[in-house]
Amino acid sequence: MKLHMTASRSQEQFYFWMLVTPCLIGFLWFTAGPMAVSLWWSFTTYNVIDPPVWLGFDNYSYLVLHDPAFWPSVRVTVVYTVFAVPGGLLISTAVALLLNQPVRSRALLRTIYFLPTILPAAASAVIWVWIFSPTGGLLNNMLESVGIRGPAWTHSPHWALPAMIIMSLWGFGGAMVIVLARLQDVPRQLYEAAMLDGANAWQRFRHVTLPQISPVLFFNLVMGTIGAMKVFDQAFMFGAASGQVPGGPARATLFYVLNLYQKAFTYFHFGLASAMAWMLFAAILAITLFNFYAAKRWVHYEN
Repeated sequence: MKLHMTASRSQEQFYFWMLVTPCLIGFLWFTAGPMAVSLWWSFTTYNVIDPPVWLGFDNYSYLVLHDPAFWPSVRVTVVYTVFAVPGGLLISTAVALLLNQPVRSRALLRTIYFLPTILPAAASAVIWVWIFSPTGGLLNNMLESVGIRGPAWTHSPHWALPAMIIMSLWGFGGAMVIVLARLQDVPRQLYEAAMLDGANAWQRFRHVTLPQISPVLFFNLVMGTIGAMKVFDQAFMFGAASGQVPGGPARATLFYVLNLYQKAFTYFHFGLASAMAWMLFAAILAITLFNFYAAKRWVHYEN
């Protein structure tokens, strides 16, 4: 009996490693390996043609103290994150609450609101550049029809970033579906008990709905923050489709990852780009840990 159990356990271990090994090889080859190489490059000067030359922490100090594009890209990314993430969270939650009501054609409305999420980011950026076009754009034409002269959205250093923030709010469908799924799982007896206690609609939302959906709000907050700090394709296409250098005008849309891309694949400063990548990794890790720490105060789980 003992010999049979030993043979069965050995067989299970064999199948386990047989199934896991391809994933481990893929992780080491495509993720862990490139990360290790990038970490090494971050301490060197490397331009692909010549071998890497060790510099120590010079890349990091140059970025923080001397690089003219580093802090503008940090500012653009921070401003975008501060406005786009809460805005997207608010809109997705509000629309999910509306679509959770017993209305006709509810399934069709959910599909319509989710459609922008599956549209490729590059394609949506081209559409929004046309909407924000200073001459002949849909938005300015609508404003002009009511006697308002619209700004030069895509060509103004003051309005380009707000235009991108507005553009980001369009893709709230993914977060909306997650909130909606949680809303449908809220026990009805909680609302019935609150109504018996005399709670009005706002009190039911404040004391029943919000605590129940707080875990998915926290999830959307964390994922939205990480996504906002890694914006690239929308920023790249926003500049290219509006006939400007990506990051323009006047670095108004020079996001951090776009700056990293330019350093790596335009100027071939792979050492600086690797250092920027690891600084971004450290910033995302720190902000995510802070969010998990702060979540103890407002996220409520069923247990």
